[in-house]
Amino acid sequence: MGILSGKKVLILGIANERSIAWGIARAMKEQGASLALSYLNDKLKERVEPLAQEIGADFIFELDVTVDDHYSALKSLVEEKWGKFDVLVHSLAFADKNDLKANFTDTSRAGFKMACDISAFSLIGLCNTLRSQMNEGGSVISMTYHGSQQVVPGYNVMGVAKAALEASSRYLADDLGKEGIRVNAISAGPIRTLAASGVPGMRKMFETVEEKAPLRRNVTTEDVGGTATYLASHLSSGVTGQIIYVDSGISTIACV
Repeated sequence: MGILSGKKVLILGIANERSIAWGIARAMKEQGASLALSYLNDKLKERVEPLAQEIGADFIFELDVTVDDHYSALKSLVEEKWGKFDVLVHSLAFADKNDLKANFTDTSRAGFKMACDISAFSLIGLCNTLRSQMNEGGSVISMTYHGSQQVVPGYNVMGVAKAALEASSRYLADDLGKEGIRVNAISAGPIRTLAASGVPGMRKMFETVEEKAPLRRNVTTEDVGGTATYLASHLSSGVTGQIIYVDSGISTIACV
């Protein structure tokens, strides 16, 4: 029996087999969790459905976090399928590519609102909608990146959105702690995902990690999956409101 045996886990944000969320899903399944996976739209459903079958997910569901009705629909579906659940994995982020390629001062109002809505507010909205369905001892885990703390060329408005996500995680930890629910975020190093492909200069980031990080290697989705599994389990029962780095230590090095 794994450390997540009997746990029910909602995983949001799988786009394909290279997604961080997919690495988390595999790690948690190996430790005995029951899973449900989200997909954004019909186009991405075609990618998520075979992965859900491969991993033996209990169900999949459509979730566009910019649509209010999808929040209430998810609550009803979880109640129907599981009753209550234990873990929410939020691996959702988006920014307009034009806002990543331009100077940060050129960020559009619409692009700023969209990045913060999808990447940060969605965590608040989901916790608000689903909190009554989470078991005591539940765990909420989101994904962030060090561009929230220091300037990373090309990360731009996404860095601001991730900073908002991290602050939201701390405030949610305080709110939900009274209900026995923990809220943490994982700050992963650069990983070759679909989302990362939209960030200019990503190749240079990988090279920098391999040259200068204490572990002299880039991290993998398996590395992140292991930490997420820890945060979902009883082993992290005293951990909340934290940003946990899984980045081979690159964030501790002055790379200038």
